[in-house]
Amino acid sequence: MIQSNKVMIQDSNNYWEQLERLEKLIRASELKAGVIFSFHSLILGLFADRLEHFSQLFSANLILIIIAILWLSSVLISIFYCFKCFRPRIELKYDSNVFFFRDAVYEFGNIKEYSKKLIEICGSEEELFIQLSQQIHVESKIIDQKFKSVNSSIKFFGLSFIFIIAIIIVSLVYI
Repeated sequence: MIQSNKVMIQDSNNYWEQLERLEKLIRASELKAGVIFSFHSLILGLFADRLEHFSQLFSANLILIIIAILWLSSVLISIFYCFKCFRPRIELKYDSNVFFFRDAVYEFGNIKEYSKKLIEICGSEEELFIQLSQQIHVESKIIDQKFKSVNSSIKFFGLSFIFIIAIIIVSLVYI
């Protein structure tokens, strides 16, 4: 923003750059959730393949059963947060916005009416900046929820790893 004679001149590129940065953060959070989910899938698959081997070990030891239940619970909670990252629930009330994908499809009529509205919004710097600001606000809220979910998933992932180590140690002690 450049300020001269109390008139503010804003550059819409700043808004677009911020939106681009936010999009990268969304992709990063989803990538992290995908990696965590993939790792859990791999470990659960290995466990399921060797379930017959583990059933003998667990049948004789109540401590191992309890730790295994805690491990499975932490894995399922971590997976829940991974899914939550992919689909955050955010209920916000905004006016119709030409940059909200759902509004672009449903709020402005057909393609010609939408195009007219988009041209109108882009023709007014103030309206353009308001609409872009709302988009930045919405995406920031989405990112906040995604990263909260990823962080929770990572916490339970770490906890599940601790339970796996506990299972290994207890198994070695009782073998």
